Amino acid sequence: MASMLEFRTPGFNPYAVKYSPYYDSRLAVASSANFGIVGNGKVFALGMNAQGIHVEKTFDTNDALYDLTWSEINENQLVVACGDGSLKLFDLAVNDFPVMNFHEHKREAFSVCWNPITKDTFISSSWDGTVKIWSPTRNASLKTLPVGCCTYGTSFSPSNPAIISAVSSDSHIRIFDLRTPVSAKYHLTATIPVHAPGAKPGGSFRQLADGQTYAGAVPAEVLTHDWNKYRDTVIAAAGVDRAIRTFDIRNPTGGPLAVLQGHEYAVRRLAWSPHASDILISASYDMTVRVWTDGSMVPPQQQMGAPDAVRVGTQLGLMNRHTEFATGVDWCLFGAGGWVASVGWDERVLLWDVHTLLRR
Repeated sequence: MASMLEFRTPGFNPYAVKYSPYYDSRLAVASSANFGIVGNGKVFALGMNAQGIHVEKTFDTNDALYDLTWSEINENQLVVACGDGSLKLFDLAVNDFPVMNFHEHKREAFSVCWNPITKDTFISSSWDGTVKIWSPTRNASLKTLPVGCCTYGTSFSPSNPAIISAVSSDSHIRIFDLRTPVSAKYHLTATIPVHAPGAKPGGSFRQLADGQTYAGAVPAEVLTHDWNKYRDTVIAAAGVDRAIRTFDIRNPTGGPLAVLQGHEYAVRRLAWSPHASDILISASYDMTVRVWTDGSMVPPQQQMGAPDAVRVGTQLGLMNRHTEFATGVDWCLFGAGGWVASVGWDERVLLWDVHTLLRR
């Protein structure tokens, strides 16, 4: 693959990468020493120019870093999720230390996401089984949403600032709506069993598009999820059982819309494209990053199987340049719509164009 840029993070194993929502030439990486088991963490703020990738700023932390998110109100600020349960707000214009510290989680903070609509709050999830909502101007959280088990990821809906999703070790996606009364299950409005088959009226199983019966799968931990940027009720989720599934939150017990299979080990991170409604990318412990279509753009007259069949997604390309677990991936919001960043435990950040992989 000719069009690939590389940056190394010596001594630190990356867990997450995020492009800036303001600049196409800036991204940040959250990394940990010793694979995040013990030791320090480090944030790399990276820039790009004609000479390649260069460091704009680094920040050291006392504990491992597992995720990060850029501020939606200040182009120089980002929040990182730390192994000691804290969240730290760094400013690229301020040296060495965070400008804010948020510490309520009792175990590792594993996910963080900024509100893309109102832009005045962010959320975090933790192994302590909670999701917390924060203001960047207050040390104390605004609200705590109980999940009850290890919560690997949380995210805001891309179209409604009151809707929050979370995925966890109990094989479920949870949907919270902050407009509902807190007395109503702490704002919980839907619980989607990721590995359930989803029954048709009458109790029969649904079929895959190729005619086989879809009987679901053994429940397993869900490690990652993301909202579709064009179909705002569709979520993709994946984890330990290697398959990626898409769901419509309006039908939480209906089973998946599509199943995308091909990874050989657990899927650690996935992200829908901000440029196309049917394209997503995934990073896996099998050391590959794969590009998929969920089949939703296929005209109805060309679709196989019954109208309510579970679509079988198609792998469009595979990037196998990482030599350790691939742990993070993100799309650039700008440009021609194909540039992505991927990171792995091989201490490398790779920037590349998915158009060089696509088989269609």
